[in-house]
Amino acid sequence: MSNATVCFSYHFDAVSTWLWSYDSWDAPTRHSRGVFGAEIAAHRLLDLHDAYDVDSTWCIPGHTIESFPEICAEVADRGHGVQHHGWTHRGPSTYESREAEKADIERGIDAIYDLTGEKPTGYASPAWDFSEHTLEILLELGFEWDSSKMASDFKPHYVYDDWNAPEDGPYDRGEPTDIVELPASWQRDDFPALTYTWSQPHRMGYVSEDSLFRRWYDQFDWMVEHVNGGVFVLTLHPQVIGQAHRLSRLEDLLEYMSSTSGVEFETMDAAASAFRAEHPDPESFRDEYFFSHRS
Repeated sequence: MSNATVCFSYHFDAVSTWLWSYDSWDAPTRHSRGVFGAEIAAHRLLDLHDAYDVDSTWCIPGHTIESFPEICAEVADRGHGVQHHGWTHRGPSTYESREAEKADIERGIDAIYDLTGEKPTGYASPAWDFSEHTLEILLELGFEWDSSKMASDFKPHYVYDDWNAPEDGPYDRGEPTDIVELPASWQRDDFPALTYTWSQPHRMGYVSEDSLFRRWYDQFDWMVEHVNGGVFVLTLHPQVIGQAHRLSRLEDLLEYMSSTSGVEFETMDAAASAFRAEHPDPESFRDEYFFSHRS
């Protein structure tokens, strides 16, 4: 792996986030935010990545692929990674059964295969939510990596399973599986900080954009200085980051990262594959990896 890797991860929810995460089926003004993301912002972001020749990964719900097939095809045609983000944008823990959750994931796989001719290798959970069945389903369906968990900030690792959290005993993290984790972080996500919604389940307001981008610069700088082989996953949503005034800030950040020595831009699949090549045995890759490093 390179000294530092940056993965631009676009969660291309479009309308699906408003339908399933916010139960806004009869709210066309909310839908319009997703339409903006699909019909305007996504094109802007693709052009920006073309200008700098930077790969990115688009985690796309099957609903978005089927609702906006032209722009999703353009994402794939321009060489960016297309990975799994559900068919709906429904949190896995909200399904009434394992079968229903698996059916949604399988439908998402089919949508991506119809778009790209390939099955997705990676998964980013809607709202970074897991049910008790999610990991088992991902293993059963052959996924190779995930980006939903937060046991690390910049160090890839293997996802653990069979954890135990008894009320009257110590926490047991469980055992590593064969799925690589590319750590996600709410601190590197544009949606909570920059998207306002005025009803449940969330009430989010606007924060200073200077403060948010400063946080991303600071985290990137710290990773480059302290974490050898670190992976910086920046999670963005076209309908949020693709607003005109934010594109210039994003371009400045991209330029800054590009000018930093030892930094490479990769798709998330490439970053996960590089980690697996360096650490091929999940059983030998345990907590000692984290605690043996100063960072």
